Amino acid sequence: MTQLIGLYLTNAGYEIDEASSGTEAIHKANDQPYDAIILDIMMPRTDGWAVCEHLRTEGFNIGILMLTAKTEVEDRVKGLDLGADDYLVKPFAPEELVARVKALLRRKSSPVNEEPVEITAGALFIQPDRREVKVAGQSVDLTAKEFNILYLMASRPERVYTRENVIEQIWSMDREGHDPRTIDTHIKNIRTKLKKAGLPFNPMKTVWGVGYKFNTTEGN
Repeated sequence: MTQLIGLYLTNAGYEIDEASSGTEAIHKANDQPYDAIILDIMMPRTDGWAVCEHLRTEGFNIGILMLTAKTEVEDRVKGLDLGADDYLVKPFAPEELVARVKALLRRKSSPVNEEPVEITAGALFIQPDRREVKVAGQSVDLTAKEFNILYLMASRPERVYTRENVIEQIWSMDREGHDPRTIDTHIKNIRTKLKKAGLPFNPMKTVWGVGYKFNTTEGN
């Protein structure tokens, strides 16, 4: 299995290291930085759950994909509670593994996962640490997903996001079950709430045929 995974990822253009046990995985993670780690639950000496918990306890900001034959909901929840970012059940298609790794790396490099910074655009103020949004000093009550979408786009106003981009970077385990059109609903709700609070411009500009981008000018 390790050799097959290595082959899949190497063919996809990734550089990889392998560890034959959980203990070896911890040592390797301590010795050099990695962008992502694929952890099999049933590893000798130290299992994947223990490795995941150790890495998160020690403050490692590494994308973690749990790989296991266990299908019970309790096992998936346990991995996520310990700090895993995603969960793939064996057997799996090589294409799905590679796609999950790509999505994991994109999420880890997105503004949502970077050091949060305050954003001001006209009367709009976004404070990520407190997850607070204000318009001219008035608080706006956004849901968790609405806040994440707004902050994602506001952090990179020059970028146009497709609906699929947003799902990949905001959602995690259950992203495949989401219709990309649900993003339209979230965008509509964000616009409505900010307009009701008195924001004089539409902050989520539609880029026809592509998706959305953050907008800071009135009349767009």
